[in-house]
Amino acid sequence: ELRARLRAVRHTVLVLSGKGGVGKSTLSAVLAHGLAADETKQVALLDIDICGPSIPKIMGLEGEQVHQSGSGWSPVYVEENLGVMSVGFLLSSPDDAVIWRGPKKNGLIKQFLRDVDWGEVDYLIVDTPPGTSDEHLSIVQYLSATHIDGAVIVTTPQEVSLQDVRKEINFCRKVKLPIIGVVENMSGFVCPKCKNESQIFPPTTGGAEKMCQNLNVSLLGKVPLDPQIGKSCDRGQSFLAEAPESPATLSYRNIIQRIQEYCEQHHLPEEKIM
Repeated sequence: ELRARLRAVRHTVLVLSGKGGVGKSTLSAVLAHGLAADETKQVALLDIDICGPSIPKIMGLEGEQVHQSGSGWSPVYVEENLGVMSVGFLLSSPDDAVIWRGPKKNGLIKQFLRDVDWGEVDYLIVDTPPGTSDEHLSIVQYLSATHIDGAVIVTTPQEVSLQDVRKEINFCRKVKLPIIGVVENMSGFVCPKCKNESQIFPPTTGGAEKMCQNLNVSLLGKVPLDPQIGKSCDRGQSFLAEAPESPATLSYRNIIQRIQEYCEQHHLPEEKIM
C-alpha cells in the first residue's frame, strides 16, 4: 500500500536536526515555498513532528482541518501546487498537547504516508522532530519501500548544536540514509544600519564548515540571522516573497538550488523505483 501510494512521488527529502530550536521547520517551510515557486512543480510538505507541529502556523494554515475523500485524506493547500499535512490539523486547538507513546506516533506516520492523497508530486519534504528517535526510524523504515533522495541536516554554529548534529550524521550512516548536506542557520547577523556583522552564536570549534570538512559531508550553505524570518513565520507568510533582497533569502535560494541539483543527479529511473 505504501509503495503504491508513494509511487507518484518523484523526490523525497527529509529535514533533520540534532536538537530543537535550530530552525528546522523554518527551513522545511522555506524549502517548500522555494520549490513551489516553479508553478510546473507539485510540492508536498509532510510534518511528522507529532509533539511540536509548528508547520500549520508557519504556513499560515492554523485552524484548517483535514478532509477525507474516497481516495484518502486530502492535504491542506497553501497554493495550487503546494499541499501540507500535519498532526496540527487533527487537534481541536493549537494548544492541545499530544501525549502519545511511540507505537501510536509511528502508526500516525504510517497513516500519513499510506492514506494522504498527494497525487503526482515532484518533491515531498518531510519535517521531522529533533533527534534520532522512534519517528526517525519509522519514517526511514516506511520510506524504504520507495526511494529517498536524502536528508538535509540543520544546525547552528555553536559546538553545543554541532555535537548533536554529529550524532544525526552517524544515525544517517547507520540506517543508510544518504546525506544531501548540512545547513548552518543563524550564521552571523548583519546590522541593517551600520552593516557590521556580529556572531550571535560564535562558532567556537569552527562551526558547520569545519565539521563538514572533518566528516566529509557537503555544507549546503549558511543562513544569516534576519528578524524578518521570525516575523514571516509568525504571520504564516513566505519569507522568500516578503524579503526578496535579504542576504538570508539569497542564501536560501542557493541552498534550494543545490538540493534540486542533488535530487536531479541522484534520481532513480522509474523502473528501479518500482
